[in-house]
Amino acid sequence: MKKHFAPLLAALATSLLMASCGNDKPATTETASTVNPADSIAAQAGDSARMAKPGGVMVDGVAMTADKNIVENASAAKSVSTLVSAVKQAGLVETLSGPGPFTVFAPTNAAFDKLPKGALAGLMDEASKANLKGVLTYHVIPGRLVAADLKDGQELTTVNGEKLHISVKDGKVMVSNGKDAPATVQIADVISSNGITHVIDGVVLPLAK
Repeated sequence: MKKHFAPLLAALATSLLMASCGNDKPATTETASTVNPADSIAAQAGDSARMAKPGGVMVDGVAMTADKNIVENASAAKSVSTLVSAVKQAGLVETLSGPGPFTVFAPTNAAFDKLPKGALAGLMDEASKANLKGVLTYHVIPGRLVAADLKDGQELTTVNGEKLHISVKDGKVMVSNGKDAPATVQIADVISSNGITHVIDGVVLPLAK
């Protein structure tokens, strides 16, 4: 069984290593078309009004409200508990609890379960903290982008400096590395005090260079 997964794990390790190498690149979006004009902390009220959901989006039966930050809201949702644990392990809690603003594509627990056997355990090892941080920051965009701001064919520069590709089909927003099968947004527009979260059904890995 170990021989069967060795090639997959080797390929994944290469992708993760390359992801971590981009952590110090400027965190900017590629073009003006990727930036929400209302890109400020004060925009949270406007986002809520624009989505007509002042009471907050429901995730796992819990209201995700705009008076809490991204980490606080995520911590209340059971279906993203693996992500929350990973954020803690990577030392990103303070960053994602800070002013931001950020747009986070948040993989569910089931999304992490799709990774090759042993990959998640390897990432969560203390020795792999830099790699874990690289993968997680590939899911984070500077600025506040609700689903309506995401357009088919759009490319966004992530916090780790790599490109995230957006596609929209039949009203569904998907994100990918441009080559592998995309992850689909399952719950959009979770508005927090310091940004927006979109819950997705896959972990997106940057391509190895």
